[in-house]
Amino acid sequence: MRLSAVVLPALLPALVLACAPSANAQTVVRIGSASPLSGPGAHQGKDIENGARMAIDDLNAKHIVIGGKQIKWVLQAEDDASDPKQGTSVAQKLVDAKVAAVVGHLNSGPTVPASKIYSSAGIPQISPAATTPVYTRQGYKTAFRVVANDNMVGSALARYAIQTLKAKRIAVIDDRTAFGQGLADEFTKSVKGMKGAEIVSRQFTNDKATDFNAILTQIRAKKPDVIFYGGMDAVAGPMLKQMKALGIPAKMVSGDGICSEKLPELAGDALGDDKVTCVVAGGVTDKEQPALDAFADRYRQRYKIPLQTYAPYAYDATMVFAAAMQKANSVDPATFLPALAAIRYQGVTGTIAFDPHGDLRDAALTLYTYRQGKQVKLQVVR
Repeated sequence: MRLSAVVLPALLPALVLACAPSANAQTVVRIGSASPLSGPGAHQGKDIENGARMAIDDLNAKHIVIGGKQIKWVLQAEDDASDPKQGTSVAQKLVDAKVAAVVGHLNSGPTVPASKIYSSAGIPQISPAATTPVYTRQGYKTAFRVVANDNMVGSALARYAIQTLKAKRIAVIDDRTAFGQGLADEFTKSVKGMKGAEIVSRQFTNDKATDFNAILTQIRAKKPDVIFYGGMDAVAGPMLKQMKALGIPAKMVSGDGICSEKLPELAGDALGDDKVTCVVAGGVTDKEQPALDAFADRYRQRYKIPLQTYAPYAYDATMVFAAAMQKANSVDPATFLPALAAIRYQGVTGTIAFDPHGDLRDAALTLYTYRQGKQVKLQVVR
């Protein structure tokens, strides 16, 4: 069909626009998030997704240009169910989706096998939570974390139990996961390396257990001053209830797996004042505290719930990826990976810089307790 002399001029502007290159050319950068979104750890896993999503929204609001193109940031969140097998499936799914980087995983169990898949694909990974030393000792140049590892957490808890709580007799329980058992092993090793206390019982459960009467009855006979638990809050809460029911007066110490805003709900009236001491594998100085408090307020306003533990670390991990891409002026993992390894970034969780293994330099730990059902900060140690 021939275009009339009247119709043709009217169509010219549209034809020109259709043929011209877009003035707002975009590059889509997909960031993966991997954590448990189902099962007992779902509230902690969702915390990671929420933190990463806040970062994605903040990045899109900045209209960042990399390589001459404006970046559209997209989060792809996947559920690893705290399961190593599902974790590897999730990792392969994210690789197949051509994500530029991955924030995750939460638990050490899925993190370690997933890291091999990301390494083979050349995709950098920052865990906001996994603390097993194994993760960053495999030789993978793609593996990083923004929290302290179990070596530091275990020794800090051992010192606190012996020096501050004056424990003489200590019982140890773990959930047999890579995280729980690894942390319990480091704690036990540290106690044995110090003077003044002994391990009087070593017991184990699993990360889905609800009945602890058998192991707690055995522990009660040993009359411990402190019970160390290696695992997550979903198990620690019911365990505290059963400790109270059995009349066990010992205090509990543990790592960041139980150090959540949900623990008071899970433990109920068994969570007495100063009954629990836990360590979060991160921490900020007094000067940095306002930024973290502001993040917590933003989180509460957006999601209508308090953050649990890991959201600020997931937020920082996402922002660090973006900072490395900007520094390298590329969204190609092979190109921005060296910039990531050399990054120095001021995040809401403090200064982030990595050592040659991918561990956080000058990592901090924060000790907390609970009083009147509220989490109370005790001190930051390095």
